Amino acid sequence: MLFALLLMLSELFVDMYAPILMKNIIDNGILQNDTRYIQTYLLIMLGISLAAFFAGVLNSFISSHVCHMFSYDLRNAIFRRIQGFSLETLGRFKTSSLITRLTSDIIANEMVLFMSLRIMLKAPLSVVGSIIMSFIVAPEIALYLVIGTPLLAVFLFITARSGMKLFLRIQKRTDHLNRFVQQNLEGVRLIKSTLNGPYEAERFDEVATPIRQDTVYALRLMESIMPVLLIIMNLSMLLVIWFGSDLIQSDSLEVGSLVAVINYALRMQGGFSMFAFIIIAFSRAKASADRISEVLTTPEDEIQVADDNAAEKLNNTVEFKHVYFKYPSAQNYVLQDISFKVKGGEKFVIMGQTGAGKSALLSLIPKMYETSSGEVLINGQNVRDWDIRTLREWIGYVPQKTTLFTGSIIDNVRWGDSEASAEEVFRAAQIAQIHDSIMNFDDAYSTKVGQQGVNLSGGQKQRLAIARALIKKPGILILDDSTSALDIHTEGRLFDALKNLDMTRIIVTQKIHTAKTADQILLLDQGRIVALGTHEELMNSSPLYQDIARSQEETHD
Repeated sequence: MLFALLLMLSELFVDMYAPILMKNIIDNGILQNDTRYIQTYLLIMLGISLAAFFAGVLNSFISSHVCHMFSYDLRNAIFRRIQGFSLETLGRFKTSSLITRLTSDIIANEMVLFMSLRIMLKAPLSVVGSIIMSFIVAPEIALYLVIGTPLLAVFLFITARSGMKLFLRIQKRTDHLNRFVQQNLEGVRLIKSTLNGPYEAERFDEVATPIRQDTVYALRLMESIMPVLLIIMNLSMLLVIWFGSDLIQSDSLEVGSLVAVINYALRMQGGFSMFAFIIIAFSRAKASADRISEVLTTPEDEIQVADDNAAEKLNNTVEFKHVYFKYPSAQNYVLQDISFKVKGGEKFVIMGQTGAGKSALLSLIPKMYETSSGEVLINGQNVRDWDIRTLREWIGYVPQKTTLFTGSIIDNVRWGDSEASAEEVFRAAQIAQIHDSIMNFDDAYSTKVGQQGVNLSGGQKQRLAIARALIKKPGILILDDSTSALDIHTEGRLFDALKNLDMTRIIVTQKIHTAKTADQILLLDQGRIVALGTHEELMNSSPLYQDIARSQEETHD
């Protein structure tokens, strides 16, 4: 950057020195009929112009390299910061907003950096330098050049501030637009099946119209800069020529000096004409920079170095003691006074209606969220005191919504452990009851997974996600309704295979036949425990559990 700025300054030096050479050629060469003097100074001007040309080319090359490396580093820094955010922190940012910050916001700042190294600093320096040089050459007429400068400065300041507010609003509206597009593409199957494309197009127009209106208004405001600048600068130049000609007639000013001041006025005009473009770019980049800074200054979760011996001390017990929990932005508690204990190696089933708090309860075990009050204990130790890396490496977590990544099947399974061997991948897939299905594909484990696993069935996606969790060899396996798409026989084989592993299994399910084989069943209702025990115990003591069992038996019949 420093080298690029030095090259830019060398270009500026030539721009500032050229009118002096022209002054000397006119006064000492042309008016004195000194051909040798004219030729000498023309050669000097040609030499420094060529030097400025090559400096400009090299400056463009270096500036381009710098701004692309800057955006590369900035994009990586933002992405790494996002990876360190907790779910609570991520909840402050919409996904569409983060995507905008990683793309268009960075591009806006990249452009401004390039312009800064090429013209953005050169423009104001050219204006200031031209004013200074004009006073050095001919102070008696240079004063007329700066008459309108204070007015221009106030006008540009007000316009820039208004532009920044407008572009910040545009970026926020763009976040909303991206969110709309994201949701629309995610629900494309439903939209196609219901022929709601025209309705979605109308909704899109409602979201896009405010962006168009704000952008048009912002650009009109920015475009008003140029006419105002030209009017004031042309009036100043007319005054310079008018009074300069009078001074020449009275022999108080040399012709070359007037020509030099006019050249400096033209350079000032060129510098001011860049201001409109600069203000547009800077206003947009300032709004984007503030949004990027918001991400980069948001604290990450503290992740300490893992204790290599911690896993050996685990016996895979999980205990909740009077736990209350509500989401950071919520008013009401999702969980209230939750207390239970899961012994090592148990199959522990959690049941309850939608919204009962099952997923929220599971998220507290790997410390995705902090409890509002109460304790969550792993092996008798509060998860608050655990090294988060050690804790999460020991837990295999399969969320309710199956997520697969672009790549091959083996890449998706190895995502749980990038160093796993092929044999370990095959073993995890066999336990997850997906190995045979994979081998039936044309490319077996090298089969490419489409976006979000579009070329796989729901059951295949769930079993792949389970295999990905098993590849870690976890001590505690959490399945958040992750077998809902499996038939009874496949699910039975899966749980039989899991039974032979040395791990605690915590399973959210709605299926009574899954709960029947559990060591304990926890029944939640509106964030509270309403029953805890085996299938037989709950059938005798819990009316809610009896209703669930009866409804599934009737459905099955």
